[in-house]
Amino acid sequence: MPGASPQHDEVISSAFERWKGRHSRVGRRVTLLDLYQEVADARGVEPHELARDERRILSALAFSEIWPGFEVIGGERPDPVEIVAYDRSWPVRFESWKERLSEALRASARRIEHVGSTAVPGLAAKPTIDIQISVDSLEREEDYVPSLTACGLELRSRDRLHRYLRPPTDRPRDVHVHVCEAGGNWEREHLLFRDFLRAHPAAAERYATRKLALADRWSDDRPAYTEAKTAIILETLAAAKQWAQETSLTS
Repeated sequence: MPGASPQHDEVISSAFERWKGRHSRVGRRVTLLDLYQEVADARGVEPHELARDERRILSALAFSEIWPGFEVIGGERPDPVEIVAYDRSWPVRFESWKERLSEALRASARRIEHVGSTAVPGLAAKPTIDIQISVDSLEREEDYVPSLTACGLELRSRDRLHRYLRPPTDRPRDVHVHVCEAGGNWEREHLLFRDFLRAHPAAAERYATRKLALADRWSDDRPAYTEAKTAIILETLAAAKQWAQETSLTS
């Protein structure tokens, strides 16, 4: 951590080791926000009061554990978190992107799906279309990254479960593309989460209410906002899996 004082390093190192132990024992429910809390307690402040540079360091440390193999490609894009009312143009925007991506990828894409909050009618969301592309081999980036780059997207991060692409920093953040392996857990959970919220308006409304509160607290910190949703996402996924069993749902 260049430029950090020895005391600064010790606070972060000690907090991270404690957090890592908890994460290894408990799993997904131990999030980046818990690491923020560890450091904030040592500093005598609230987690959202930590310096932005320090939160960036903590995010990198946490994601290396949360997402094995996590690697950021290129610099950060610190766009604020903004939740807006549902827009009927979102499905239309998805279909436009789907046509473009299908033509570029051809047989490399097994599925191209609209996922995330913009895929749920009536749900408030960030005005960014989330698209999930399923491929046969995630590791064979040469089969899909050049085609996605030709569509005006940049590879921004990778981990063992997925690849994340978005427009360059000088263009609007109007789409996020997530590439995963066909038939894998990443694919199944994101489709199930979407389908459950589509079929259960009350659950979608609870999710929207929680997102609005978190966006207000973490408007300047997208990783924290995303991680802060973990509890309600896992709760919703548990209900979704039960629903899928009861209805014999397949996505």
